[in-house]
Amino acid sequence: MIYVQIFLAFFIPNILGYGGGPATIPLVEHEVVENYEWMTKAEFSEVLAMGNALPGPIATKMAAYVGYEIGGFWGAAIALLATVTPSVFLMIMLLKILHMYKNSPRVKRLSSYVLPAITVLMGALTVDFFVESWNAIGVLATIAMAVVSYILLEKVKLHPAFVIVGGLALGALFL
Repeated sequence: MIYVQIFLAFFIPNILGYGGGPATIPLVEHEVVENYEWMTKAEFSEVLAMGNALPGPIATKMAAYVGYEIGGFWGAAIALLATVTPSVFLMIMLLKILHMYKNSPRVKRLSSYVLPAITVLMGALTVDFFVESWNAIGVLATIAMAVVSYILLEKVKLHPAFVIVGGLALGALFL
């Protein structure tokens, strides 16, 4: 029964909370503190503070921690599943709808507006990373990493994950 309660405590807030993790925090707090009384407000605020201090999405970190505290490994797994299921379900439904109307002039027009915006955002992100790298490790190392990455990706056809891991290892050496 505890696993059903864990699932409901995280599934319902993530259905109702629009706007990601920060929007669902008060709803999760209501379930965890007031509805099921698994934690006090003080304990929940400590979990929230700890979750904010760690990298990654707050909703999944909190779900894993609370689920683990209440139901062990399976509690954490169920809480995580309950947290991501609404988003995954909605994404699948939206993709099906988008696929059904992929030949629609409106969908094509939407794509023609969205794709350039994504390209500009990714370009700006690349420039920011390049400048940050330039400042952190210097011009020669930055250019060398860019050239080696290009060769590994385009000429050697190495999977991007390996290039990223290599870049992380190289960054660890320089920093």
